[in-house]
Amino acid sequence: MEDNHKKNKSGISRRAFIRGAGLTTAGTLAIQTGVMAGTSEADKATKELGPNAVNISMNVNGRVYKLNVEPRATLAKALREELQLTGTKVVCDRGSCSACTVWLDNTPVNACMTFAMDVGEKKVTTIEGLAKNGELHPIQEAFIEHDASQCGFCTPGMIMSTASLINQNPNPSIDDVKHATRGNYCRCGTYPHVFQATLAAAKKI
Repeated sequence: MEDNHKKNKSGISRRAFIRGAGLTTAGTLAIQTGVMAGTSEADKATKELGPNAVNISMNVNGRVYKLNVEPRATLAKALREELQLTGTKVVCDRGSCSACTVWLDNTPVNACMTFAMDVGEKKVTTIEGLAKNGELHPIQEAFIEHDASQCGFCTPGMIMSTASLINQNPNPSIDDVKHATRGNYCRCGTYPHVFQATLAAAKKI
């Protein structure tokens, strides 16, 4: 019978491999523990919040709100259930469709994948915050003119993504629009109207 500890083709026995893997894991943990112990970063990382709700402040559409949310609450949940800003839609609830797109400091993010507590001092802009002084944002007007919404579930996310694009690039190409909306999923397939609306709105900026 061949020796159970016989080396394989790589020259390393199974026992030696397992032993080495164990030492590597233990060594990594020891290094992490030794380096992090006693540091402020470690203290912050190990600080536990919850399971009860905690008080936070959030700047949404230019107004600061005081909220009491569970640590697990997403930004989408806080907007919809705590602030009644239901324009932000939750469809897939796992970051696949981008219907829940809002801005954090003018950067589009998926609200269903962002914890409310992680927002911090960043400014949140929702679909309700695009219109100013009773006037629709050019992209909102264009969506109406070009019939760029059907069932409407993806529309707020589409608008937030395309509005961000034309705010940053007032002269986008069709490829720019497609890239900006690459994460927005429309089950009705109204993409051509969305593209037309975005290009039309850009000309009004």
